[in-house]
Amino acid sequence: MALFSQKNARKQLNAEAEKVSRADLEALLERQKSIEEKVKGSGKLNRFSADIKLMFSMIQDYWNGSYRDVPWKSIAAMAGALLYVMNPLDFIPDLILGIGFVDDVGVVALCLKLVESDLHRYAAWKEYKEELTQTAQAD
Repeated sequence: MALFSQKNARKQLNAEAEKVSRADLEALLERQKSIEEKVKGSGKLNRFSADIKLMFSMIQDYWNGSYRDVPWKSIAAMAGALLYVMNPLDFIPDLILGIGFVDDVGVVALCLKLVESDLHRYAAWKEYKEELTQTAQAD
C-alpha cells in the first residue's frame, strides 16, 4: 500500500478546504513568499512552483475583487492546499528527510486536478487583461 494515496490526499484537501474562510485568504496571502520559498527548496514540490504562483495570483485577484469568475469551492480548495503545504506537521511531517513532502505533493497535485479548468480560465483572463493594459499604454 502506498505511503500516501490519492484517497489520503483527497481527505486532507477536503479537510483543509472546509476550514477555509474568507478571512483566511488574507493570512495566506501574507505568507505567500514563505510558501513559495518552501516550495522552491523542497525538491519534490518545486515542479509545481509555476502552478502555485498562479494559484496565489488567482486568490489575490479574487481577494481584491478584480476576478470573481470562479466558484468559492475552487478558491477554498486552492487555499486549503496552500495552507496544507504551509503546515510543517501535516500527515507526513516535512522534517522527515526523503518523504516529508510526499503528502504535500499529493495534496497540491489533487488540487490542481480539481481546479484545472478554473486555473486555465483565469490564466486566459489574466493574459487578456495584460494585453489590454499594454495596448492602452502604447496608445
